[in-house]
Amino acid sequence: MTRVLAFDVNETLLDLTALDRPFEELFGSAASRAQWFSQMLQLSFIGGITGSYVDFTAAQRAALHMIAQREGSSLNREQVDATVTLMNSLPPHPEVPAALARLAATPLHMVALTNSVQDVAEEQLRNAGIRHVFHRVMSADALRRLKPAPEPYLAVATAFNVHPGDVRLIAAHSWDVTGALQAGCKAAFLQRPGAVLSPIGPRPDIVAGNLEELADLVIARDVR
Repeated sequence: MTRVLAFDVNETLLDLTALDRPFEELFGSAASRAQWFSQMLQLSFIGGITGSYVDFTAAQRAALHMIAQREGSSLNREQVDATVTLMNSLPPHPEVPAALARLAATPLHMVALTNSVQDVAEEQLRNAGIRHVFHRVMSADALRRLKPAPEPYLAVATAFNVHPGDVRLIAAHSWDVTGALQAGCKAAFLQRPGAVLSPIGPRPDIVAGNLEELADLVIARDVR
C-alpha cells in the first residue's frame, strides 16, 4: 500500500528551460544548458561510484567550467556563481502547483527527495511557491549518497516509518525511477519532453505525460 509520495525536484517539478537564455548568453546556444545538466549528473555519479563524493552544487560549478572549456572559452567566478544561483529560482512547470495541491489533499504523505543540497532545495521550493505542500524536504546530500543509490529512497521509508514498498517515487528521470525500483520502492515516471525510460531497466506501473495526468493515476491506484 502506498503511504508516501517522494518527488524528485529538478526537471520533475521545476522547469530548467528557464535557464536556456542565460546559457545562450554564456555559450551562444541554449543547447548548452542540457549539456551542462548532463555533465553535472555525470560528475555526481562518478563521485558516488568511485567513493569520492561530490555534492550537487560543486558538480554544477565544475560542469560549467567543463562546458566552457569544450566551447573554447572560460568563465570567471562571478559568472559561475550567478549561473549556479539561478537554480534557486526556477519556476514550476505550469501544471505542478495544482497537481501537487490535489495530491496533498489525499492521506498520502508528501516529501521532496532531491540530490540538491538542503538549503538550495528549501529555497527552490519556497521560490516556486510549492514548499507548503510537502511534509518534509529530504536531501540525499545528508547521506553523502546521491540518488540513484538506494540509501536516499530507503531514508524516506525510515523517516516515515514505513516499508520501502509503501513509498512511491515520482520522477522525470529514468535513472531515478530505476534507483527507486531497485531499492524496493514503487515509482511513477513523468515523461517530460525528451525523457524516456530505459529499455533494460525495471518498469514502473505508472507513466504519464504531465503531473496532472500522473496525479489522476496515483489517486486512482494509491488512495484508498
